[in-house]
Amino acid sequence: MAEPGESVVEKAEMRRFMMDCLAKAGADHGHAEQLAEVLVEGDYRGHYSHGLNRLGMYVSDLEKKVCKGSGEPEILKERAGTAWVDGHNLLGPVVGNFCIDLAVKKAKEAGVGWVVAKGSNHFGIAAWYSMRAMKEGMMGLSFTNTSPISYPTRSAKPALGTNPLSLAAAGNAEDSFVLDMATTTVAVGKIEIAARKEMQVPETWGVAAGGKHTTDPQEILDGGGVLPLGGPELSGGYKGYGLAALVEIFCGIMGGAHWGPNVRRWMSTSGDADLGQCFIAVDPEAFAPGFPDRMQQFMDTMRGLPEADEGKAVEVAGDSEKRHEQLCDRLGGISYHPNQIKFAHELADKLGVEPPRLVQRD
Repeated sequence: MAEPGESVVEKAEMRRFMMDCLAKAGADHGHAEQLAEVLVEGDYRGHYSHGLNRLGMYVSDLEKKVCKGSGEPEILKERAGTAWVDGHNLLGPVVGNFCIDLAVKKAKEAGVGWVVAKGSNHFGIAAWYSMRAMKEGMMGLSFTNTSPISYPTRSAKPALGTNPLSLAAAGNAEDSFVLDMATTTVAVGKIEIAARKEMQVPETWGVAAGGKHTTDPQEILDGGGVLPLGGPELSGGYKGYGLAALVEIFCGIMGGAHWGPNVRRWMSTSGDADLGQCFIAVDPEAFAPGFPDRMQQFMDTMRGLPEADEGKAVEVAGDSEKRHEQLCDRLGGISYHPNQIKFAHELADKLGVEPPRLVQRD
């Protein structure tokens, strides 16, 4: 059940509220709808850092016209299995949906579709795009660079983003493996959520300005940053740094977009974000037959491993998100912390739209 004090909002109602806000801020209906779908999916899957928590940022970008609420992405260069796209500074999900759909189309014809975009913006949860390909029978992958808030190993200042990546692959009977991860110790949005809830964070998550470890989320956000996945060098942080660099090469470097420290600072509205993003669709049928069966066997094998701690079963990527979706379905909607609902009401008042209506609970 929802935690005491939390409020529940139906998915369709939260989507309506978000669309109203985005339309008031200047987005076309279709663009507002695409973004709202991704944000609601983030909350539905339990990634609250990338749902309602992000709405204010998108509204601000639209109002200040640092991104465009209308228009279409453009294919700049194309071959049988590849394409280079200009997102023309449109909302990230508009660019992302265009690119992954193009990658799927190419994969159905060539076996693999690889599409890279420049001129994009924050696109929500990376899994939205990999799952979109998976629903078309493909294995999907998605990557994006982000604002420089991560301290590369041995660096005294941030120079890379959280640079998330996602892979989605289907097994049998609607079972799936859906990896969606930042290449840092934590996504920035989780730190923002902690700050909004006035909670401390683990010492391993981030540093204050100058590189000193801190548990204060506001210090991390105000001039500090996060560490690469693995944390300090001695515990393997250089591997997370390497993964972040891989994503940067796929996105910023290959896409001809801004990269690394050249991307605008987090939450800044001084100029275009010009994010680089990469979308890959792979047709498993182009390789060894029986992929879904082997994929299912792999997931079942992992889940069937003996438990190190009794009551804590081994899981595969995407299992915790499925549980959260099932919880939302039982509740009749998505549960939100009171501070998130307060934010939604404040934004509604500011924009002159109806705030999200809550599910009435007994």
